[in-house]
Amino acid sequence: MYAYDEYDEQIVRERAAQFKDQVRRRVAGKLTEEQFVPLRLMNGLYKQRHAYMLRVAVPYGLLSSDQMRCLAHIARDYDRGYGHFTTRQNIQYNWPELKDVPNILDDLADVEMHAIQTSGNCVRNVTTDHLAGVAPDEIEDPRPYCEIMRQWSTFHPEFTYLPRKFKIAFTGAKQERAAVIVHDIGFRIVEKEDGEVGFSVIVGGGLGRTPVLGKTIRDFLPKKHLLSYTEAILRVYNQFGDRDNKYKARIKILVKTLGVDEFRRRVEEEWARIKNGTLTLTDEEIERVKGHFASPEYNRDAADGRASIDDKLASDPQFKLWYEHNTDDHRVDGYRAVYLSLKTPDVPPGDATADQMDAIADLAEQYSLDELRVTHEQNLVFADVEVGDLYELWQKLDELDLATANIGKLTDMICCPGFDYCALANAASIPIARQLNAKFDELDYLYDLGELKIKMSGCINACGHHHVGHIGILGIDKRGEDWYQIMLGGSAENDASLGQWLGPAIAKEDVSDAVEKLVEVYLEKRRDSDEPFLKTLRRVGQEPFKERVYADN
Repeated sequence: MYAYDEYDEQIVRERAAQFKDQVRRRVAGKLTEEQFVPLRLMNGLYKQRHAYMLRVAVPYGLLSSDQMRCLAHIARDYDRGYGHFTTRQNIQYNWPELKDVPNILDDLADVEMHAIQTSGNCVRNVTTDHLAGVAPDEIEDPRPYCEIMRQWSTFHPEFTYLPRKFKIAFTGAKQERAAVIVHDIGFRIVEKEDGEVGFSVIVGGGLGRTPVLGKTIRDFLPKKHLLSYTEAILRVYNQFGDRDNKYKARIKILVKTLGVDEFRRRVEEEWARIKNGTLTLTDEEIERVKGHFASPEYNRDAADGRASIDDKLASDPQFKLWYEHNTDDHRVDGYRAVYLSLKTPDVPPGDATADQMDAIADLAEQYSLDELRVTHEQNLVFADVEVGDLYELWQKLDELDLATANIGKLTDMICCPGFDYCALANAASIPIARQLNAKFDELDYLYDLGELKIKMSGCINACGHHHVGHIGILGIDKRGEDWYQIMLGGSAENDASLGQWLGPAIAKEDVSDAVEKLVEVYLEKRRDSDEPFLKTLRRVGQEPFKERVYADN
């Protein structure tokens, strides 16, 4: 993984020292709250419903064991014993005291971490595929380009105060796992017929109040022009984006207003002025950054462990279920990628305790070459596990309540913190997750349903990505009570689509019953057990689902 150089170290240390003085002045009453707001937001500190919330950056979702131990220490010593992993591949702490935040930033700096650009109208944490570097379907590892983008965008003087926040994602695989189409800019690594590798550029995606799927504005961008083309996009956005209305300030609105062809024309015109300047990436620079992500020394004899694992698969049905649902193919024979489910029943999705995080760090060190990843689905991944170690690892994860065999299933739901924490939320999300877990508590039933992704948000800002859930749930405030709207048919994968509203909002106590009715219709209408929910829905349409849910109304 990337190791800080002297410039990274200086940037992070100086920012932490600067914020320490700002907090001192705020506590002493020398800064008003109004003056303090932009300063704290530049350091990832939000004011939530009950306390401050600190969002820590996890660039492209990659963590070392030492970094995970630091996150556990922060949860234990400065928070209430847990952290919340987000759809941005970051981690949030919901209860830090203002006076402690400078110490947290110092502790993060000790392990090459920070909270820079996790909030504010700037380029946010760059994200990518959680299987980057190990996926068998990968054209090229996108993480070096994420790091190049991180270095270029950090404290970029021209783009520190954009019209609104700005999110960039990369993917290098044929199977979409990074949701690039719902980002402000999405980069797909592609290969031309002559073998040259570059990027397809997608612009103007996003969810929230106005959900939009991004549009491709360039089919092929040579690698050397990655930064210059990105700068051209951001310059056009910075100049023409709406700064008067924050609801119309995202780049997706600008692309929609201008039209994709006119937006492309302006970007290409700006790019022509700068494309051959100092932002041109040299092969040497690309290779330098790639060196931080070189393939590890894999065990050449790892495949020999397959025989022992086959015996365990045959003799232990619980292990077999976990293997089938919580591990994934690896490009190196003898290895698997392992998902750690943060979706144990009765635990808010994405939460991990300090003790769990410490144990995860130890397990990553022992079984996964000292690294782990955060996924967009609010789970964790050990990317490099030898097959011969899987049974032992599974037993240890099971003891930690991290081995629920539900990855990609209904209870592997995305859920924002909602009204329990967030000052922006209109309704609770976590209680709905508990309600669904209680309703769908039989794993055999979940396996029969196959892949079924539920995503829920407590407000229109869509931190829970409800627009791209197979079943999306949005909490709304209706005369002081929590009600929920349901949408069907969303996806952020290769078959990307935005969900469509099913009908009127549903009372809080009826949400799990409504989802159960949706599932019943799916089971009745699917052609066979291999037809997934989304395919059945697209084939038969929403009407049968709507009729069942609202039959008694």
